[in-house]
Amino acid sequence: MILAFETSCDETSVAVVEDGHTILSNVVATQIKSHQRFGGVVPEVASRHHIEQITDCLNLALEQAGVTYDDLSAVAVTYGPGLVGALLIGVTAAKTVAFAHNLPLLPINHMAGHIYAARFVEPIEFPALALLVSGGHTELVYMPRIGEFKIIGETRDDAAGEAYDKIGRVLGINYPAGKEVDQLAHQGQDVFDFPRAMDHDDSYDFSFSGLKSAFINTVHHADQIGETLDRSNLAASFQQAVVDVLADKTVRALHDYPVHQLILAGGVAANQGLRERLASEVAGIETTHLVKAPLALCGDNAAMVGAAAAVAFEQGQLGDATLNADPSLDFDYLER
Repeated sequence: MILAFETSCDETSVAVVEDGHTILSNVVATQIKSHQRFGGVVPEVASRHHIEQITDCLNLALEQAGVTYDDLSAVAVTYGPGLVGALLIGVTAAKTVAFAHNLPLLPINHMAGHIYAARFVEPIEFPALALLVSGGHTELVYMPRIGEFKIIGETRDDAAGEAYDKIGRVLGINYPAGKEVDQLAHQGQDVFDFPRAMDHDDSYDFSFSGLKSAFINTVHHADQIGETLDRSNLAASFQQAVVDVLADKTVRALHDYPVHQLILAGGVAANQGLRERLASEVAGIETTHLVKAPLALCGDNAAMVGAAAAVAFEQGQLGDATLNADPSLDFDYLER
């Protein structure tokens, strides 16, 4: 029975997870409305909200799970990557609870949490490959065995989620823009032929900065000459370019690294266009099947931290009172 904290960005979340795959409670206090007027997350504002909300989230999570501190086996917390001020709130709260109730402390990598959200769908079979597409990360992660993560490809500039938010502002869509851009894209056609950067590159790395710039330049040029472009076609063209690159790189990685499962996780994993495309692509690979993180758990939440913590607990990966936030925490890279 693990009590888990998640405060890496703009969601304050506390959960109680049993055996790494049963959610007893998962309280999430979002800050979206507070950040919308700024067009993105303001770190200082996020930290202040975490301070205000974390005690209420903790009490509610225990209440909803119907447990007390005496029922817990350990306390887990995201300690990176993320916003350093936001991370420190969760780390401090988790260390306090662990010390006060003499419980083991489990430091959890936020990205591992996203991957292990798949455990709420079905057990993970190794070796596995994960396509992690969240706000600030776009990564292909190879997992030869449980608890081991190796990056084989990542974004070199803007992550896919960042690109969605930036072009969303041009379309007049409030932060976070991903869901609305996805909905708009399903109403349009790919008529602008935006660039598919690095699609045929030998590496598994991604680049979305050029696509973002091409989109913005197209819209600004049309404004200058008084031309009105169809918003749904713009969204469809942008999304098709993103999905093409993500799918092409992922499928090539599946052929180079045969695995039992492809795990799709992270905030952008909720994108319907991406989910449909990968389902179609993986259906043609007999030895691999697709596991999509539940839609409700694609965003940041403490339940996924609890799922990852069950593995850390089994492997004895414990923290102590010196645990600190690590905003640049990353997986190791696979040497080829």
